[in-house]
Amino acid sequence: MRAMPVFRRSRSSKLVDRLMRGVLWSIAILFVVVLILFVGAILKQGWPVLNLSFLTKMPETLDAGGGIKPQIFNSIYLVVLSLGLSLPVGLGAGVYMAEYAGKGRTLNFLRLCIETLAATPSIVLALFGMIVFVQAMGWSFSIRSGALTLALLNIPVITRVTEVSLLGVPRELKEASYGLGATKLQTILKVALPYAATGILTGLVLTAGRAFGESAILVFTAGTNASAHFPDFRLTVPGETLSVHLWYVTSDGTLPDAREIAAGTAAVMIIVLLSLNLLVRLVDRIIRRRTR
Repeated sequence: MRAMPVFRRSRSSKLVDRLMRGVLWSIAILFVVVLILFVGAILKQGWPVLNLSFLTKMPETLDAGGGIKPQIFNSIYLVVLSLGLSLPVGLGAGVYMAEYAGKGRTLNFLRLCIETLAATPSIVLALFGMIVFVQAMGWSFSIRSGALTLALLNIPVITRVTEVSLLGVPRELKEASYGLGATKLQTILKVALPYAATGILTGLVLTAGRAFGESAILVFTAGTNASAHFPDFRLTVPGETLSVHLWYVTSDGTLPDAREIAAGTAAVMIIVLLSLNLLVRLVDRIIRRRTR
């Protein structure tokens, strides 16, 4: 039996390792610096605008001093509705692809469909939502049109994240569950999904953040107006969100304080997204402590 060759680390290989480590560390530091500069620039401009009046007042159409109260509500409301529609579909599709489909043409076809939908530009989904929900179904610019179109944006991401998270579950855990007499469904619900919960939760937060910051879809489906009533849970009213309001204020230019409102709106969006990411890190730590 031939002995395995012994690889010795020369000085040149050690130097290459150090250089590669330095390059990777430099890339990571550069990414952090760019993120800090980006977030810092937005918060520097928007922080002086943020106050209780700005967050709790209705927007103005011509005069200065308007707020973003309905836009905050509509943004959260649309994200919750879209996730409520897309989560059962995406989670179920991911479970099927990871646990039931098996390897073959069916799985390859499903992955092709999911990846195609995930790669579709949001403006194309916006036009689809406008043609189908706004015009063909006669729903006009409304929250339900925006929520359904956002759900189409969320489904492929949730499906793919669920599938990858379930495929990462150790095979030994499933075999141990089967050995104790559990069925396939019980193994998925009691073993696989709890183990993959962290990955799925991270994917949900990323999906929620993407939906929260989406503007192209909602301009064509939810509209650029907000209801005069607050809070308005009706699905038939327009639902201008923070991202749409930011776009509309900067492009319309009729408000005398449009620049300040845009800066404050952008700062609120950044703070919400940072809070979501910090929340998922906290939940991740709690889940990991309980599963140890």
